[in-house]
Amino acid sequence: MNSFQSARRVVIKVGTSTLTYETGRANIRRMEEFVKVLADLHNAGREIILVTSGAISVGAGKMGLRERPCDVPGRQAAAAVGQCELMQLYDTQFQRYNHVVGQLLLTKDVVDDDLLRRNAINTLHRLLEHGAIPIINENDTVATDELEGECFGDNDTLSAMVAELVEADVLVILSDIEGLYDGNPRTNLDARLIARVDRIDEYIESVASGTGSNRGTGGMSTKIQAARIVERCGIDMAIISGEKPERLYDLFDGEAVGTHFAFRRI
Repeated sequence: MNSFQSARRVVIKVGTSTLTYETGRANIRRMEEFVKVLADLHNAGREIILVTSGAISVGAGKMGLRERPCDVPGRQAAAAVGQCELMQLYDTQFQRYNHVVGQLLLTKDVVDDDLLRRNAINTLHRLLEHGAIPIINENDTVATDELEGECFGDNDTLSAMVAELVEADVLVILSDIEGLYDGNPRTNLDARLIARVDRIDEYIESVASGTGSNRGTGGMSTKIQAARIVERCGIDMAIISGEKPERLYDLFDGEAVGTHFAFRRI
């Protein structure tokens, strides 16, 4: 039995490219499939903590903007609109399966400050005790450092920090590609998936280049940054494609899916 089969407390991070279309509007069909899988995993006895991106893109789409705003106030405004829309979608869809969700918007000072950190941990633990599913995002309406790429890093780093806060068994990051490759699979047809990583070294960092899709701000490099955080905590991590949310079943059934970062201390 591997770490994903036995995992009880699970942090799952989903990115903008998984949740939205190129128009910026929410991909309702994929969100419904994603929520259904998470609800089912929760029914099976796993504690689910969801870290979600997508507020800025969804907000820009709802405001009728043709592209993601380039200025910080514009992105903050889009985030304010989009966060309402995003949570309404999650709440409505999780209610279909009789699951309660709770929203937490975090900034880096919450993680860095001892008192605020403890308050966040207490809230997360109490939500889990009551069987709720915490849904976490960066507070983009005030966290200008994150919008400028100097804070958590498109929620990849945030998800790793959350995994550390709640002492998760595993972290799963859904990406727009299947996992970590030894080259860019979009431009190199010979690029091969790296199925297992036992430690983050110079080679792994060297292949984790790129900036991701135009709807998000993170790429594989921010996922490796997240891997570094969970590595020091002994938490296993996986990067898998978010295109087919049902692949999460395969992962938690013990199948080889995406890239497995094997950091758990036995």
